[in-house]
Amino acid sequence: MIAITHKFMLYPMREQEEKLLFILERCRWLYNKLLSIINESKKTPSKREMQSLLPKLKEERHELKEVNAKTLQMVVFMLYNNLKVLAELKKKGRKVGKLRYKKYGKFKSFILNQSGFKLIKTGNRLDRLYISKVGKVPIRVHRPVEGKIKQVIVKRYGSEAWFALLCVEETEVPKKEIERAIGIDLGIRSYLTDSDGRAIENPKFYEQELERLRREHRKLSRKKRRSKNWLKQLRRLCKVYEKIERKRDDFCTNSHDFMSITTIS
Repeated sequence: MIAITHKFMLYPMREQEEKLLFILERCRWLYNKLLSIINESKKTPSKREMQSLLPKLKEERHELKEVNAKTLQMVVFMLYNNLKVLAELKKKGRKVGKLRYKKYGKFKSFILNQSGFKLIKTGNRLDRLYISKVGKVPIRVHRPVEGKIKQVIVKRYGSEAWFALLCVEETEVPKKEIERAIGIDLGIRSYLTDSDGRAIENPKFYEQELERLRREHRKLSRKKRRSKNWLKQLRRLCKVYEKIERKRDDFCTNSHDFMSITTIS
């Protein structure tokens, strides 16, 4: 079995978006609460011990009951994963500090693991993704999803756009016998060149949008920080960066297809 992640755009209605933001804020509160418990403890509690605190925290803060139980458990997983990364960096001799608390608006995603979601095909331009405690959110599924969905990550970007990352478990396709080997070189002038002389030029997506980025950055610098106009301009700037990111993702996918074809032909 192989795991593949598909990224699709969500189009939540106003009421659904409010519920999504509510879940993000409850997850942020839980993340900071658990981090404060770890910082105050002489010995770092185990992940299992922290998960056992969730029922008690739900009684203290009833808002947590309005969030899927699996989502709250994954907050614990995210916290300990971050601690693990810091510990590994420290082992390598890197200078790292303590894990920071998440400020308002800085908690960008939550996870539904194994349950609490369902992809509903409608046959229309937009399908529906059922999200626990939120409802059926419109989603644009622009490529077929084959296999069983094991996990869904709901993420909010800086431009305030919502995306769903569907982690799918697919059956591994038997490898074809390679008849001829082809050398592939990743370079600077050309993104990719094979031994048969075929090449993929470097698209330079960042350079294409550089002038627009400079213009949007200048506009942002003229706004009063944290004002409404500053936040609006920040969203416009984030949209440009996200456009570059999507172009790179699509390009890498197409390059992977090219490499697969050349190695088998």
